[in-house]
Amino acid sequence: MTETSAKRGSDRADKARGGNAISRLFGAISLFVRQILDELRKVVRPTGPELVRYTTVVVVFVMVMMALVSLLDFGFTRLVSWVFAGPS
Repeated sequence: MTETSAKRGSDRADKARGGNAISRLFGAISLFVRQILDELRKVVRPTGPELVRYTTVVVVFVMVMMALVSLLDFGFTRLVSWVFAGPS
């Protein structure tokens, strides 16, 4: 790194640290909002059929998991009843 480029970089860093607290706060907020908007421009939104397909996959998966947990709950309940109350 040359002396000139190092000096330029430090000037920018000094300016970033300078100023009063209010201007630094608003500068940080505006930078944050700009970065959010830049990221939102990169988002690819699903088409209608993709949205329906994704929603269907999620609903089916949740229903399968609910059935699995319900079966396990029923099985463990029967097992605990058998262990503590005896076979009936």
